[in-house]
Amino acid sequence: MSDADFAPLRVTYRSPELGHTQIRDWARANGYLVSGRGRMAPEITEAFFAAHPEILEEARTFEMVRATARTPGASPEDYAWERSSSLQDIYTIVFVRGLDEHEVLRRIGAADEDIRLITDEDYSQPEGPEIITVRRIEDWTIAIEDCGWRAREALPDLSRDGGEAVIALRHEYAQHQVTYAVDGQLITDINPGFPIDRHGADPDRLNHHLRELGIDPAASDSIDNPIPAALALASRITGVMLTPQHLRRPILGAAIPGAYF
Repeated sequence: MSDADFAPLRVTYRSPELGHTQIRDWARANGYLVSGRGRMAPEITEAFFAAHPEILEEARTFEMVRATARTPGASPEDYAWERSSSLQDIYTIVFVRGLDEHEVLRRIGAADEDIRLITDEDYSQPEGPEIITVRRIEDWTIAIEDCGWRAREALPDLSRDGGEAVIALRHEYAQHQVTYAVDGQLITDINPGFPIDRHGADPDRLNHHLRELGIDPAASDSIDNPIPAALALASRITGVMLTPQHLRRPILGAAIPGAYF
């Protein structure tokens, strides 16, 4: 698929000028139950703008591209479950070909005594430990790292000796990443929210996968669903599709002492 074979799916958004707590204050005054922080329920936001149409009329508009599958294979829509899952605002998922679960944990930084069964009662904390779970899917070992990015730093080691590794990193307060390494070398590191921002030994290696997801790798477009797009991209590289069932515990993993995030 060439860049000329499709027109990206563009969506238009409005950016209204609002005070920091304007919607929350209005919601409380009109009998809605709202918390002091976090996302607002969509119905509250919709009700606010229905009551204040003049704010939307004066809002600045802007366009983003929505990633969606243009060829058979993993699609961002396949990862709609991620938003309501147990995954946090910061996590790293690494796909490693050719290593078993224990070796992946060791190369990420776990000592043998850190490796054990991880249950629902285990979760990463700022003062440690950091929780990583692993599972095998066909030729790939998938590690899910709660609230950390040790796997991102260990990527050369995870892919050395002819190996292959793919990282999907969600970092809600910094920058999301999709990183691909082969035989210890970083091939390409892509910002899934702004895919023209990529670098590495061969930054264009995955461009055909971007095109298959309706993303023009030569355009300065912002992507409005970067995390589902990142996970779909990782699935297209590896052939592995993650589902909510792969998050189930108890499962093998590691509790690594010491703060990392």
